Parts: sequence; C-alpha cells; structure tokens
Amino acid sequence: MWVGAVCGPASLVNSMMDLHQGALMLLGPTMNAKVAFELSERLPHLGLRMKEHCRRAMEHAIRMKKLGLKVIYPGLEDHPQLQLLKSMAGKEYGLGGLLCVDMETEERANRLMHHLQNYTQFGFMAVSLGYYETLMSCSGSSIGISPGLIRMSIGYIGTLEQKWSQLEKALSRMQDSTVFNKN
Repeated sequence: MWVGAVCGPASLVNSMMDLHQGALMLLGPTMNAKVAFELSERLPHLGLRMKEHCRRAMEHAIRMKKLGLKVIYPGLEDHPQLQLLKSMAGKEYGLGGLLCVDMETEERANRLMHHLQNYTQFGFMAVSLGYYETLMSCSGSSIGISPGLIRMSIGYIGTLEQKWSQLEKALSRMQDSTVFNKN
C-alpha cells in the first residue's frame, strides 16, 4: 500500500482529479486528509493486528474441524500445500486470517451466515473481507466452487472465546445434524 499526498496549486490538483484524463483518477482512488491521518495512526500497530488475525483464524479452523465441519485453511495439517506455505510465510505471523467452511448447499451457507450475523453478532456478511470485524461471504459456484462455501475473514474484536461461543450458538441454532460430517 502506498500512501502519499499531492500538493500544489488548485488548478494542478483539479486537473489530476479529472474523471476522464486525470492521473489520480486513472491510477486509483484518492483519500482525503482525514482518511490519510486515520491510516497513519493505524500503521504502527498493523503487525500486532495481523498476528492476532492469523492466530484466531488458525484456532477457529482447528476447532471447526474438530466439530466435523469441512474447513479449508492453509495452516491445517491436511492442507495439500502446508509445507510450501510454511516455507514462504513469516514465522511469527502464521498463515493468514482467511478460512473457508463448506456447508455444501447455498441454502445452508446462507442460513449459517444469517445466524452468525443476526442472532449471535459473530460478524457481518460482506463482499470485501478487509475489516477489523469478522466478515463472511458465500461465493458463487460459477467456477466450480461449492455453492455452500463460506469465506471468513476472522476479526480481532472481542475475545477468542467470546467469538467461538457465538459461532457455536449459531451452529446449534441451525438445528441441522447434517451440518457436521459423519466421519
């Protein structure tokens, strides 16, 4: 991520922001001074947040797997590229804060996400997964992905045990014994 400022006469800045030919508009969005300041305040502790993000995702993946859910997370022992990922990842940061849970059908995935968002306040349904709160999205099956695949970006708000309890409540509320594998 690059952060900077454009300073100069109003005519120069305005020409750069022209919707059709302006360099700033063609190269990506620009941020106002307030957003730039807020970003600068958060950068010093980004490393701490990322460590917690990854730690919680790993813990959720392990616990979900123990419940019999179909979980995809690069840090799990059964992930086919675990060794490659370990060789590439920073040791102290883990293997990412994103995980997937396959509920097999879109209806079950949507029902779980509904319970997670509206009943337990575990997180929010969203298409963008970059936020400090837990976010989840059900991907389409147009490219061969299971219609029940839920992508989760595990947040770092609240305690791990609080979030886990919310997830368990949502699963029990579904009252669907077929949620869990029989393996």
